[in-house]
Amino acid sequence: MSSPHRHKAGFGLALCLAAFLGTGALANPSAPALTPFTRSVAEAAGRSDVISAFYAGRSYRPLWTGPEDAERRQAFLTAIAQASAHGLPVQRYDAAELAARFRAARTEADRGRVEVAMTRALLAWAHDLRGGALEPGKVDPGIKREVQRLDPRSVLTAFEADPRPFLNGLAPRTPEYARLMRARMELEARIAAGGWGPQVPAGKLRPGATGEGVLALRNRLMAMGYLGRSTVAGYDASIEAAVRAFQIDHGLTPDGVVGEGTLAALNVSPETRLESVLVALERERWLASDRGERHIWVNLTDFSARIVEGGKVTFETRSVIGKDSPDQRSPEFSDEMEYMVINPSWHVPRSITTKEYLPLLQRNPNAAAHLKLIDSRGQVVNRGSVNFNAYNARNFPYSMRQPPSDGNALGLVKFMFPNPWNIYLHDTPSKSLFDREVRAFSHGCIRLAQPFDFAYALLARQSDDPEGLFQSHLRTGKETVVRLEEPVPVHLVYSTAWAGPTGRMSYRQDIYGRDGVILEALRAAGVVPGAVQG
Repeated sequence: MSSPHRHKAGFGLALCLAAFLGTGALANPSAPALTPFTRSVAEAAGRSDVISAFYAGRSYRPLWTGPEDAERRQAFLTAIAQASAHGLPVQRYDAAELAARFRAARTEADRGRVEVAMTRALLAWAHDLRGGALEPGKVDPGIKREVQRLDPRSVLTAFEADPRPFLNGLAPRTPEYARLMRARMELEARIAAGGWGPQVPAGKLRPGATGEGVLALRNRLMAMGYLGRSTVAGYDASIEAAVRAFQIDHGLTPDGVVGEGTLAALNVSPETRLESVLVALERERWLASDRGERHIWVNLTDFSARIVEGGKVTFETRSVIGKDSPDQRSPEFSDEMEYMVINPSWHVPRSITTKEYLPLLQRNPNAAAHLKLIDSRGQVVNRGSVNFNAYNARNFPYSMRQPPSDGNALGLVKFMFPNPWNIYLHDTPSKSLFDREVRAFSHGCIRLAQPFDFAYALLARQSDDPEGLFQSHLRTGKETVVRLEEPVPVHLVYSTAWAGPTGRMSYRQDIYGRDGVILEALRAAGVVPGAVQG
């Protein structure tokens, strides 16, 4: 019995040949003949409509394997030889393998197969280097990011027209991508040289301490670049300063004391840090290069929100993010902030209403008295008239709303960038949570430690007195919408590894486990962290 795949391939070949013949090959004596090369190209390209149409449209003239194609071919092989440097799966576009196949080609049919193999590799390379080797939403459902992919037809056209500029323009052009590439190289060199040395032994270390633990700490700080060459035997001011710098770079309280959290971060291996950098490179490829001259950058793992203008941070505040539970983790996506609501009402999400408040109301109809019960017409319902025990999470017909107040769950202002996940930035009456190192406590939205100052910074471009404008609305106590004259791009990101302007790396915990999932997906795709690939 014949294979259905064989039938499919044969059908694709027939279509390719039909396209070729449709160009007038039979009617026009000057048209190229149906040679072993053209037949081989048509057969090899048969399962790709894009590649088939490309070669049919050029009457099967080679892109790679003709005498005049040497410079183009070499430019591409040189580019993809750097796949491991980008943390990409080498086997998808193996430069050494393609070069070997080209050298080994003996027949026109061999040449046709190599021709299509290189075209497939080009499309894969452009796809992966411009937008990432993985599809974010398939790796983790909390990653809602829409990746900007290049059109394959445009890739082939642009590459043929000007190969080197096209190849040089594929990787993200952001300073962060270049810094991550440099960090990857430095980490691999450090690993090859033996790493950061022995781990620091368990136990709290503080200024004034001596002993083997301090010596191990000193040596590790030197290897990591936080301390210059030193022979000190005690925990002196230089070591304390180095520990504080390390703590700042790792999102820890900079108290200069090596406690449990600092010790754990110090003892993370360079191999593990390299994995974080490779994941960061993939994430950087997912992000649009144009993030907006003025934009809001919310790094979930750093528990921070920043306003960035012209590449510089002009405002920064601490944040609280979603809890580490499947239905409350803050998603990753980009959107545009359009307006803020001063003195907002809190419209309780359906999931919170039915999962958290309905059981309370079934036990005590007067529970959560700060919330109003609302019917389908938007009218407030008297709780005494409702038998809450007659309902469950599926058929509960009411919603709940908290009117504006100092105790409102959203505080006194929320910042809106309408999205399908109902995520926004907002104030909160629970200020004590901002003193924690790890701040994952919300139902998914982002709480800000300094929401008023954040509002003033946003309004500064449309008002000479942004604070006065904001406060005048706040004093009314009424729910008020203030639109931003220029919508501001918002990026909710999950960066556990990034480099500052000086190139020194910062690392954060993988609080939701997303980096671990991405790393496994990269491994499955063929990425081998720290290995010489190809």
